[in-house]
Amino acid sequence: MESPKVVLVTGAASGIGRACAWAVHQENHPADVLVLADLDMPGLAELAKDLTGRRIIAVPTDVSDPVSVDILFSLIAERPEPLGAVIHAAGVLATGSALSAGIDAWRRTMAVNADGTFLIVTSAARLLMDSTGANRALVLIGSNAAGVPRASMPLYSASKAAAAALLRCVGLELAPHGIRANTVCPGSTNTAMQRDFWGDDQVAGEQSVLTGDLAQFRVGIPLGRMAQPEDIANAAVFLLSEQARHITMQDIYVDGGATLRA
Repeated sequence: MESPKVVLVTGAASGIGRACAWAVHQENHPADVLVLADLDMPGLAELAKDLTGRRIIAVPTDVSDPVSVDILFSLIAERPEPLGAVIHAAGVLATGSALSAGIDAWRRTMAVNADGTFLIVTSAARLLMDSTGANRALVLIGSNAAGVPRASMPLYSASKAAAAALLRCVGLELAPHGIRANTVCPGSTNTAMQRDFWGDDQVAGEQSVLTGDLAQFRVGIPLGRMAQPEDIANAAVFLLSEQARHITMQDIYVDGGATLRA
């Protein structure tokens, strides 16, 4: 049996990140230490109370801030258990036309989704290389919007495309060390972030996602159902597992067929 390790989940206070924390808690050995990072400290504290039976460390973290990220990884490096796995789920959604967006909105989106990925992934990679664990892996929670044009979210799409490209390159650097790096690309998922995007008419908003929107050049969801956060978390935990030991530098689309894998 592999020795106890640290598993890091960012963006763990809500949405997909929270579901990923739960999935790791349920699937990993009880001796593994689960480090939860998010700006929402009350949300982290509430989650940590529910994850009983293992060592939980909640760390307030702004992934766009190098100092905050340095503090997070310094705490991890001080642990007797090595870092063995990372799910980087922290991110922000930006919507609207590229032609009306200002440079400040662009920079805010890139700061979290692209800069934050750079800071988390490179910091994690250095610690993972210091470990001798047989199964070491990074998973980025990206978006299917990174691979297809989206009329309503150009800033978000660009930031997620940058993050996914970075992870593939880092994966190439890590492969000789036996460390894997993959991206899970969700489509529309039933989270608070998604529901905020629907506006006041939640029923119509959800129906638009399921059936598509010709005016927005958006295909619906062929499977006919909205993803739940657990659907994305299950894919992420699979990619951390020994069952995925020969999968690296891949973008795994978990979107019910919404992109037609274009």
